Formats: sequence, C-alpha cells, structure tokens
Amino acid sequence: MAQAPEFSIVISCHFEENSIEEFHGRLADALEKLGRPYEIILVNDGSTDGTWEKIKALFEKDPHVRVILDLFKNAGQQAAVTAGMAEARGRAWILMDSDLQLDPGELPLLIAEYDKGFDLVSGYRKNRKDSMWRILPSRLANRIMRRASDSTLRDFGCTFKIYNANLLRAFHFGPYQIFSNVDVIARLNRYTEVPITHHPRKYGRSGWTFRKLWQYNMDNLVKLSQRPFQVLAGFCFFGGILFALRILLAFFSAGGIMNEVTPGLILNTVFFFALITLAAIALVGELVIRNFLTLQHCPAYVVRERHSRDTEASPANGSD
Repeated sequence: MAQAPEFSIVISCHFEENSIEEFHGRLADALEKLGRPYEIILVNDGSTDGTWEKIKALFEKDPHVRVILDLFKNAGQQAAVTAGMAEARGRAWILMDSDLQLDPGELPLLIAEYDKGFDLVSGYRKNRKDSMWRILPSRLANRIMRRASDSTLRDFGCTFKIYNANLLRAFHFGPYQIFSNVDVIARLNRYTEVPITHHPRKYGRSGWTFRKLWQYNMDNLVKLSQRPFQVLAGFCFFGGILFALRILLAFFSAGGIMNEVTPGLILNTVFFFALITLAAIALVGELVIRNFLTLQHCPAYVVRERHSRDTEASPANGSD
C-alpha cells in the first residue's frame, strides 16, 4: 500500500448529481494549491439519481479519488461519513458536504489553524442561508450538544471540519458504531473554530428535514440522560426538604407555610409531578429501546458497491 497521505477528505453525497462535478473541481483546485499529499473518499448515500454514475466518472478521471462507495439505501449523513472513515488513511481527516453551501476554496483557512496544533478545527456559519425551519432546530441542537460534550463550540452542525485522525481511529467507527460529533468532541480540549461563508443551496433540497433534525436532537438529548436523572433527583430531594420544613414549622407557628391547601393546588401539584414522572419513564424507555436495537447487531449502513485504487472494483458489504 502506498504511503499514507497527510489529508483524507471524506465526502458524503445525497442527490448531488448537479453539484458533485463543480464541487470536486473546486476541492481539487484548493488541495492542489496546498501542495500536500491527500486522498479523496466519496460516499453515495443511497442517491437514486445520477450521483453514483458521476462519482464513478470522477474516480476514473482523478487519481486522488482513492475510494468510492455506494450504499444500498440512504443511511443518513453520519452513517455515510462513517463508511468513508473506514477507508481513510490520512493523518488528518477532513469532512465536507458536496452541496456547495460550503465553499471548498476556504479549506486553506481551516488547515492554517490545524497546523497550529489543534486536534479539531471546525468551521462555523456566521450568516446561515437556511430557512428558520432548519435554523431553529439547529440552535436547539447546538445547545444540547454543547452541554453533552462539555465544550464551547458554536456550530456543531457545520460539516466543514478537520480532525486529528488518531482521535477518530480510537473509536473504531463502523457499521455498528456510527460517528458522533458529540462523543468525539467530549474527549478533546484542543479545538478552535473558523468563520466560513455559507451559501444558499444551489441545487435540490437538503436531506435534513425538520423530522430528522428533531430526531437528531433527541439522539443527543439521550446522551444527557445521566444529568436529567440527577436534576430530577435533586428536585425531588429539595421538594421533600420543603415539605418537611412545612410540617416542622406547623408545630411552632400558627402561620406556617401554605396555611391553606386547596383542592386546586393539590390537583395542579399531582398533575405537575405526573408529567415529570412520565418524562422520566419515557427517557428510560428510550434507553431500553436503544439497548435492544444495539443487541440486534444490525448494521447502520451496508455498502453495495466499492471501487478502490488499492484493490479491484467489487461488490462490498458493511464490513468491507
């Protein structure tokens, strides 16, 4: 096998037949100007348009495109990126989308910061050109992920990132363990962000629907499961102390606290605590379901076709 390149660029593509060639041209131009060894890995995330055919044409045209993968079905951006990571050999891994909302020409800005010794350099979109249906769930997701990862990153959802490959390899990401920004960022402290330009989507529609964004938020909320239970326990303990104080004060003071307990107050209190209990039960149920699905050992993605410059083209599967 040839010597490992300095950079592995992992690109996920979903219905990008109109943008992939322009994107590749801009990316290749930016990388060639750097004059440093690199490889490109393209993953077709279940697109049923002409994306895969154009990816195969790029593989034939550009020797730097070392591996291309075609997934059986749309598995989601994180799963597609994971499939590409399984093929990456570089010392640093660069993640990007191919929809041209992020400009590959700004890659040198991130690399300049990475060369200073950071383990993660992330772009952040100063002026996003998305609808409020995407921006609002994204803001909520960023708040949740900051708490879950104990970091100060502003824009987790920006896919323009450079990671130290040794950090990512330690997780052994693959079909049964999908790449997660939160899990990785929670285990590093040398990171920085770079402002980048965000463009309106030029072709097609984003695969990130409101439903998928909501589901992604819930996935990250589950990662905070230990903290909500701690907060709930503390809240109940504090409430118990207040009720104990009320009972004790009733022995020494005629006034006391909450002298009159009305049926309406009791009903509201019962309803409030019932909602908290139901929320806790739902959270426990989510964790149980996730553990059950994990035990089923079903791959999150399966590779239908793989082309590589290291081996002959052949059908592949999730463990290829």
